[in-house]
Amino acid sequence: MTAATYLTRAGGYVLFRAMRPNEAVRSALGYIPGALFVAYVAPALAKGSWPEWFGAAVTVATMLLTRQMSAAILAGTAGAWLVWSFG
Repeated sequence: MTAATYLTRAGGYVLFRAMRPNEAVRSALGYIPGALFVAYVAPALAKGSWPEWFGAAVTVATMLLTRQMSAAILAGTAGAWLVWSFG
């Protein structure tokens, strides 16, 4: 798995060195991390209960306040963990 992950990531760098995407492609690729994150979270929320929904709410609130994705993810994870642990 390590080799597959490395080759996948390295392949992207090699590809973008060989060809220079135009501004429209660069802009579209900028949305991929957010779209992937939603794709991971949506199924959990669809099947989730109180901890998942609380974590999602904390994530959204933190993102609106800080505009920092890493802070929002950490805060949402901590919020869900707190509900799971003490709820």
